[in-house]
Amino acid sequence: MTSLELQRTNLPEGLEELLGPKGLLTGEEAREYGRDFMGEVDNAPLAVLRPETTEQVAEALRLCTEHGLSVIPQGGRTGLTGAGVPSRPDHEVILCLARMNKVRWLDEKNHAMAVDAGCILADVQKAAADANRLFPLSYGAEGSCQIGGSISTNAGGTAVLRYGNTRDLILGLEVVLADGTVLDMMRALRKDNTGIDLKQLFIGSEGILGVVTGAVLKLYPAVAERECALLAFPSLPAVMKSFAIARESTNDRLSAFEMMPQNGITLACNRVPDVVDPVEGDYPWYALLEVSASKEGSGLFEMLEGLIERLMEEGLVVDGTVSSNEGQRAQLWRIREALVEAHNDMPHLLKHDVSVPISDMADFIETAIEKVQAIAPDAMLIAFGHVGDGNVHFNICHDLDTPDGSLATRHKEVTWAVYDLVQEYRGSFSAEHGVGSMKRDALRRYRSEAELAVMEKLKTALDPQGLLNPGKVI
Repeated sequence: MTSLELQRTNLPEGLEELLGPKGLLTGEEAREYGRDFMGEVDNAPLAVLRPETTEQVAEALRLCTEHGLSVIPQGGRTGLTGAGVPSRPDHEVILCLARMNKVRWLDEKNHAMAVDAGCILADVQKAAADANRLFPLSYGAEGSCQIGGSISTNAGGTAVLRYGNTRDLILGLEVVLADGTVLDMMRALRKDNTGIDLKQLFIGSEGILGVVTGAVLKLYPAVAERECALLAFPSLPAVMKSFAIARESTNDRLSAFEMMPQNGITLACNRVPDVVDPVEGDYPWYALLEVSASKEGSGLFEMLEGLIERLMEEGLVVDGTVSSNEGQRAQLWRIREALVEAHNDMPHLLKHDVSVPISDMADFIETAIEKVQAIAPDAMLIAFGHVGDGNVHFNICHDLDTPDGSLATRHKEVTWAVYDLVQEYRGSFSAEHGVGSMKRDALRRYRSEAELAVMEKLKTALDPQGLLNPGKVI
């Protein structure tokens, strides 16, 4: 018997007939699905299930549960904590929702749309735009991530300041439990106070309680006008004070305020083609800010111009540039995207996705830099992120010209130093990336016994055999 035949005999009878020839992958065809985005996990699945309907998902889960087979729900594989790949090789089945990629309906008057969980985020954005509506969830992986994965991880992104996390954009959900039970909660209501809001259990739970198969999403009026600027600052406190002034003076039209360090922008310009810093001179900190409105003629340019003049008069901003068209706006946002690309392939890269109260961001970053430099003085520190929601991406790496040094052997010490400091500020060690398999120790270290006990009770109640995404979160 070949290894491929052996794999198929270990699967529940009826799966292949249920899913069809394109719906069941084994052997080498399945291998690539076991690799995570960062390349830190590579565990071949026993098989990959690729259903096309909620009914197929329900029956597949029922069969796997009866067979005692663990199932890993998987979206677009853009996660950074190993949540969507197996914990052990050749033991677990991946449930990939990529073939469930249809827009079910769109209600312009109710500003809502229903989609399959396998829809690519960028396609959801386009479908909304085609109806002159906005789905505001936006982040770097939007061209390949799936909305079900965004929901399961409660993804954040660059527009949280104005529109909130994914959780704030969900009106209804369709979820399949481990035993095949379908929870149809696809209601397009802003108000529904009828008992426990069950959908909230599954948003951000990383597939350990149930599999999201569909969602009703909240839409907004399309953006008709927007203005964007890249500003340079002399210090972090100046960045934070400027954010407070911008928030107060833009009549809640501030939709993004992204902080970037000088070394990150320099790295992006040096390592990513066609990225150019439009601000002459080198300054310690920069911020990319954007204001937007759903109606043309809202005076956004004058508003932004007046804001920048005030910030410069108060000595908070030392230089900057304002985009004059969509092309220039795209170039400014490209700098923010390229900052991440520029250091993703560096050796000994440590990514820390943390959050602290907005009022503490400057103090936290400055203190964290001091602590890390004391442990790994030869490391490059790149702190950037979403000022409006307190989310700091505190990344640490080696420059390509720097030999392996203290960071190579002190990964854990650096990470715990950052996380312990976050805890002092009553922050979170994972602001938007989740826990997965890589941050379970941190969850145990920083969440209370009472919180962990409730999580475990929920897991046991909804998945008593522990077959959904084992080894993740708890």
